[in-house]
Amino acid sequence: MEQEMKLVECPRDAMQGIHHFIPTALKAKYLNTLLQVGFDTLDFGSFVSAKAIPQLRDTREVLEQLDLNATRTKLLAIVANLRGAEEASVHPEINYLGFPFSISETFQLRNTNSTILKSLDTVEQMLEICSQTNKTAVVYLSMGFGNPYGDEWNEGIVLHWASQLVKRGVTIVSLADTTGVSTPEKINKVLPALITQFSGIEVGVHLHSTPGTRIEKIAAAYAAGCQRFDSALKGYGGCPMAADELTGNMATEEMVNFLEAKGVQLHLNKNKWKEAMDLTDNLFIS
Repeated sequence: MEQEMKLVECPRDAMQGIHHFIPTALKAKYLNTLLQVGFDTLDFGSFVSAKAIPQLRDTREVLEQLDLNATRTKLLAIVANLRGAEEASVHPEINYLGFPFSISETFQLRNTNSTILKSLDTVEQMLEICSQTNKTAVVYLSMGFGNPYGDEWNEGIVLHWASQLVKRGVTIVSLADTTGVSTPEKINKVLPALITQFSGIEVGVHLHSTPGTRIEKIAAAYAAGCQRFDSALKGYGGCPMAADELTGNMATEEMVNFLEAKGVQLHLNKNKWKEAMDLTDNLFIS
């Protein structure tokens, strides 16, 4: 029986840490090519402070240049607070609002200038906005496999906060390995517990990794029954706070090769895929 895999391509995560500003027209060209590949979702931009993420200050302008007439791919935008959710919600082209909810209090304060409890309130209000504007919330459990700050982490903490989110109406939860500290052992322990406890909820992974450990993490998540994977072409991007500078996103090409080797039918346009791959270095290498 064919599994329904959802691939979430994350150029937003790949682009946000690039120091040289990528011209708006070039961003749009790249995203329009990705829209033709056949991913389920494109994490294309963010509605956050231009001071915090200057690379994505042109998200609105980029959105205006996207051609959505001949694609089945849905758009996801990241927001960090209620204002961002309100700004993103006025755009009917956007299907998903993504919010980074950290189970590390220290990281939540650093990332969104908010406590965990205050962020729960933000999620509740974001859910109301989504309900009113025909959008769906995607909440990332940031620092889902541990943190570098000494904040307590264990499987029970992950399940507790996931339960709080689900109780409030969240239907898509993505377990995020923000700093690349996940291991197959941790994935095998945490992910099945989430999938089992929240059977009606879509549970995904947004893993960061060094190149040498990508496949073992993909394999662990796949074996755990995960059917929603975030990645970025060539593994660009990732969290600048990771201890190893080689830590980046999961490489989409490795993800695709792994899943296709397992017999998963992904229905991707490989010609557009090649075009997008050819464009990556123009964007990410100055």
